[in-house]
This record gives sequence, structure tokens and C-alpha cells, in this order.
Amino acid sequence: MQDYREYFKGKKVTLMGLGLLGRGIGDAAFLAECGALVTVTDKKSDAELAASVEALKKYPNIIFHLGGHRTEDFTSADLVIKAAGVPLDAPEIAAAKQKGVQVAMSTALFAKFAREAGAKIVGVTGTRGKSTVTIMIYHNLKQAGKSVLLGGNVRGTSTLALLPELSEGNPRTKIVVLELDSWQLQGFGDLEMSPDVAVFTNLMPDHQNYYISMDEYFADKANIFKFQKEGDSLFVGQQVLERVSATRPSVAPQVPSAIPADWKLNVIGEHNRENASLAAGALRALGLSEEEIRSGLESFQPVEGRLQFVRELNGIKIYNDNNATTPEATIAALRALSPNLKSKISKLVLIVGGSEKGSDLKELVGEIKKRASLVVVLTHANYKGSERLMGELKAAGVAFEEAETLRDAIEKGTKGNNGRNGEKGKEALLFSPGFASFGMFKNEYDRNDQFVRLVNEL
Repeated sequence: MQDYREYFKGKKVTLMGLGLLGRGIGDAAFLAECGALVTVTDKKSDAELAASVEALKKYPNIIFHLGGHRTEDFTSADLVIKAAGVPLDAPEIAAAKQKGVQVAMSTALFAKFAREAGAKIVGVTGTRGKSTVTIMIYHNLKQAGKSVLLGGNVRGTSTLALLPELSEGNPRTKIVVLELDSWQLQGFGDLEMSPDVAVFTNLMPDHQNYYISMDEYFADKANIFKFQKEGDSLFVGQQVLERVSATRPSVAPQVPSAIPADWKLNVIGEHNRENASLAAGALRALGLSEEEIRSGLESFQPVEGRLQFVRELNGIKIYNDNNATTPEATIAALRALSPNLKSKISKLVLIVGGSEKGSDLKELVGEIKKRASLVVVLTHANYKGSERLMGELKAAGVAFEEAETLRDAIEKGTKGNNGRNGEKGKEALLFSPGFASFGMFKNEYDRNDQFVRLVNEL
């Protein structure tokens, strides 16, 4: 393994994007501790990033250029690390490449060094389900006593900063499980590498405010298998099988068989049983037995913000599905909790709405009309997605209430019985926004934390 410390030591590294979630902070601190000369640049202002800057002020080899990007920071660097979500045609990135400056992404750089250290890389992507499948795999491996790290699109975690853990003990016993969004997979494409075990759950319209077309979106996702070699494994959901197969990947895609009906999961919904089947396929490829897989899947608890049961209040079960940022994710949640004998829910209240992502809402409106007894829409000046949704709900004859704050929405959703004639103890309140969070909240994690806090304060 190339010594990552020597690789970064003395290099002029421009880190594009600091943010507030902790990943940028971790990346910058790690690079500084390796001896790099780090320039952190972000479009957000000093005031907006004050907390992040404060966390890094002890490093004399970090300088900050905030409130905008300077082209010279990119053209004079030895290495540019691009944040997720930076447009593909960003002029600063183009200027760096024109000057022959290496442009990379932190998770892909980590994977490069991890593979050189002998670690096996497991990558999970997809529009829906990737977080759940990733953590299912990680949970099972931990329970089976394997030496494993979790990284990628994980809240507050700098994946790059996990590199020292690969140097401890015997690195060849390590398995690294990475949740990979389409942006992080751009970095894998740049390095022409793919995980040893890849899982592609599904592909649905998302980030249409970023990608010109679904083909462009798929092209980034496809980096999860594009550079696989003989001996690697590729597991896909049925929904994306045809599209993946059409690219003629070097490793044949497999749709794992459904998990047995008598396996009792703590996560609800048919979509989560499909998630479990994909996790099981990857775990078999990693050498776990059927007994180990069943034990791990049956002990797995819902991931925060993904159909997570928070509490019961006055006979109403409250579920946090904050991470549903697409209509399809909200549809899956509605179906999982839809009034039926299996879910034991008699009436369902939905809190929905957020900022625009350009998604088609027709199917979501149809599912809301069929399954929700009360709809509360979050409204905000920046919530064009909510505006469009309310227009389509009206056109479909679906009544709804508006709420300008999350507290107001929760109170409307839990107030008395709201004329819903639900059976006490069998009503549910589902917070499943179906849209992005920006405008009313700093980010989706802020939205999650506020919802959980408000519900627990009731």
C-alpha cells in the first residue's frame, strides 16, 4: 500500500466544499494532519460556516477562501478534492483539469488506498434503499465477527479519515462497506475503479435539478459496476436489471432470490424485504452462512429517518421517514403503512412537502388519494415542490391542510381524532416529505432532528 501520509504530505490540496455536515470538516482535518497545505473553499459565507471553521482553526496549514471560489486555488493546486453535488461543468473544475491538476473525490480516494491495503470493497447504490441495504450488510458482518468499516454517504463521517484504521492489525481481514450516491460514484469513474461486491438497488427519477437526463444520472450510478473484474460480484434489483444488462457489464448482474417468508424482519414493507434480499446476496458473496445471514437480518433495526418508529402518542403511532426525498420513497412508505390487516393500521395521516427536485408527482398523488386519510403539506416561500403538489392534489380532489412550520404540521396531524374515525392504537402519523429539505431547514439531517425532537417533546 502506498503510504497515504506520504501521498498527501506537502501537497497543495484545494478542498472544494466544506459544508455543515461534518464530512468536509473531517476531510480537511485529516489532510492537515497528513501534512498537506489545505485551501478550503466554499460558496457559503464565513458567517454561514462559522461552526465548521471554528472546528478547524487549530490547524495552521489550513486556509479558508469562503463566499465564493477563486480560480487560482484550483489551477495552482497539486490536487483538488471535489465535494459531492458540485456540477459536472463547474468552471473551476474545468480550469483545474485544463492545467493538468488531478481532480478527485474523497470517498473514491479512500477506496483506492483501502484496496491497496488489501481490503475488500462493498459498494451500494440506487435511488431508494441504498442506506438500508448498506447498514444491513454492515450490521450482519459485525454480528458475524468480521472486521469491517462503514463509510461513504454516512452522516457526519469523513470516509477519507478512516484510512488510519486500515493500518491497524491485519488489513487483509478488513471489509469496507460504502453507501455510494451518484455524485460519489463520479469519483470512482475518475479513478476507473468499482467495488469488489456491488449492489444496485433501483433507478428512479431523482436529482432532476442536477442531471439533464436519466441517462446521465444512470451513467454516474453505473460506475459501481463499470470497472469490475472477473471474480467480482454484482447484485441488482429486478427494477434495474434490464438497464444494467443492456450495458453488457463484465460481471453478470444477479437478482437475488426473495428471502424466505418465515424470516421475521423488524423493518416493514415489501420494499424492505427486497432490500434484505439484496443484502443477503452480498453477504453470501462475502462468505456468510445462511444461519448468520438470517440472524443478522432478523436482528436489524430500522435506520434513522427510514420508516423509523419514534413513539406512540394518544393511540397514534408516529413514524419518521425523513429520508424519503423522492415521490417514489414516499409511495413505498404509504404502501408499507397503508391501512390493511398486515400493518394493523386503520387510518393514516401523511405530512409531506419540500423544495423542488423536478420529479413527476402523478403516482404519488394517486397513492395519497388511495391510502391517506389526512394530508398535511409543509409550505414555505422556497417550497415550489409543495406548491406543485398542492395544485395536483386539488386537481385530483384530495383535501389537505397547510402548515408553515414542522411543529404546526405535527400538531395538526396528531390533534384529537381529526374526524378520521380511526381505531385508537391503530392510527399512524407518517412524516415522509417526498422532496428536498432546503429552505425551511439547513439540510435533511436538520429536518430529521427537528422532527424527532418535536415529536418527543409532545
